[in-house]
Amino acid sequence: MMLFRTPRILLLALLLALTACGFQLRGTADLAFKNLYMQGSKLTINKNLTRSLKVNGVTVVDNPEKAELFLEMLSEQREQKILSLSGGGKVREFEIIYRVSFRLRSPSSETWGPVQTVENRRDFSYDDSQLLAKETEEERLLEDMRNAATREIMRLLVVQKPQAVR
Repeated sequence: MMLFRTPRILLLALLLALTACGFQLRGTADLAFKNLYMQGSKLTINKNLTRSLKVNGVTVVDNPEKAELFLEMLSEQREQKILSLSGGGKVREFEIIYRVSFRLRSPSSETWGPVQTVENRRDFSYDDSQLLAKETEEERLLEDMRNAATREIMRLLVVQKPQAVR
């Protein structure tokens, strides 16, 4: 009889510990607006951002008069720096930097808020003999940085109240 109690007690203790730690699945963002007008440059991140807004219940409208918040995508930059060289002068490591700049404004305001920039950095090793594999790795890192930038922009949009944007 004691044999059957031990696993149950351990299971109960594990469940209590898991609920006590505050673990919670990531839900949708609590945005204070339902319609957003996106303008400006056509960037590669726009598709990810539009999808993320849609998942969170925000409609990207075509008519600025229907919008509760304006988002202007200004620029996106990708930069690559050499981090280390081999003894023979060949590149061994790169750093990839990805930046996205944007600004917000409320429809009731004529002035835009300050330009905000989201930046992500990743390091990766490089080998001339594995050129195709390293190009694929670089593209995957870049896509991961776009996804991280999308999440960061969404976090910045959560704190925006359409009438409070300056």
